[in-house]
Amino acid sequence: MNNKSTSILLLSLVLLPLYASASPRVGGWRPLSDVNDPHVVEIGKFSVSEYNKQSKAGLEFVVVVSGESQVVAGMNYRLIVAVNDGVETAGAGASKNYEAIVWERRG
Repeated sequence: MNNKSTSILLLSLVLLPLYASASPRVGGWRPLSDVNDPHVVEIGKFSVSEYNKQSKAGLEFVVVVSGESQVVAGMNYRLIVAVNDGVETAGAGASKNYEAIVWERRG
């Protein structure tokens, strides 16, 4: 092998592991790039609405604080949503954070 082809081979062997470690894992959770995206906000509102239906609670959606997504047979969203409990108390206006996991079927 000449010196030029040896250098290219070594460079390829060095860059390949860097590329492999930088690519997202299949099925792994990845941070959402924009929690204010209208679709993400819609999912946050949906999660609070469904929780209210099932538990007879009166929580009010405020904002999506943070979140992650995971590609599965569709998309999983793991969101931290801020909500108000809808009860007038001395500390009114203070929201609480809850974790919501929503599976969205694509198709």
